[in-house]
Amino acid sequence: MERACQIIGRGGVVIFPAKCLYGIAADALNPAAVARVFEVKRRPQDNPILVLINQRQDLERLVKRVPDMAVALMDCFWPGDVTIVFEAVDDLPGVLTAHTGKIGIRMPQHPVARALIKQLGTPMTGTSANISGARGINRVQDLAPDLVARVDLVLDAGELKGGKGSTVVDVTGDTVKVLREGEVAEADILGAVANIH
Repeated sequence: MERACQIIGRGGVVIFPAKCLYGIAADALNPAAVARVFEVKRRPQDNPILVLINQRQDLERLVKRVPDMAVALMDCFWPGDVTIVFEAVDDLPGVLTAHTGKIGIRMPQHPVARALIKQLGTPMTGTSANISGARGINRVQDLAPDLVARVDLVLDAGELKGGKGSTVVDVTGDTVKVLREGEVAEADILGAVANIH
């Protein structure tokens, strides 16, 4: 863990375990490190990368506002399998947000992911450890060899749960919008915000 934090702190890229799938961690506030994540994944530049945080207070440096519907979702599903898309603060790296003005944020459940972010002291990227467009990976031995060759360290936590990954929910409009249904069903998302006006 200490070595992983040192690598990320120097602008490096590390594969780490989240609850369902392995992810790629870099310092989310370092534009060069984020650019490397895009390069490693061969990810299109117009596809923003989600960010993982350790605690809700970390939102202050990342988002313009936290709507009531976002609070309701965090109360129900964080830490866990819901990524919430907020309005990004203006000084976030454009490469991170793909210049959309929005940022997807999640508080992860996996103890290694949580410990890594806490020790790092800064938000980190949480995109899945795969070549863009390929399926997510829940065992280190299934990672694409050319992906592994382009990162600085792999944290192996054995076989993970697998599954669809996080549900992505946009709270930047007047109503909640489910962009991708993952581990949490859309009906559960809508139920969590049903009493928000």
